[in-house]
Amino acid sequence: MFAQFVDLNLWRVFVTICNTLITFLIVKHFLYKPLRNMLAAREQEVSDLYAKAETDRREAEAMKRDYTVSIANAKQEAADIVSGAQKRAEKRSEEILQQANTEAATLKKRAEESIEQERKKAMNELKGEIADLSVRIASKVVEREVKEDDHKRMIEDFISKVG
Repeated sequence: MFAQFVDLNLWRVFVTICNTLITFLIVKHFLYKPLRNMLAAREQEVSDLYAKAETDRREAEAMKRDYTVSIANAKQEAADIVSGAQKRAEKRSEEILQQANTEAATLKKRAEESIEQERKKAMNELKGEIADLSVRIASKVVEREVKEDDHKRMIEDFISKVG
């Protein structure tokens, strides 16, 4: 009975080993290889996602640097525009002041010329009046008629003494 038991058990062990081996080969062929391929594909997909994320991060950093440079350039350009506008305003202000000073000097010169003309006119009128008065005075003093040449000479003498 022991021989039957050992014989039966050996046979059972052999069949079990064969079944396990066949099951292993079937599982390996139909399950393990596709599962390994699926895991490799998933691993590649994850690796690609990490690589894409790293690329996106680098691009974002590059865009940030470009944005920072653009902002700095825009600020510099704005400062240059403001500075240029201030310089143009100062230059225009100086031009306006210079023009106003020129106009004031011109007006002053005209006023001085006008005053000089009025003074000459007044002096000429005064000379005429003084001449008439001197002729009258001289006629009364001398009681004689004064000649034109004498009259002019007396006027010039009087004016040189008065003025």
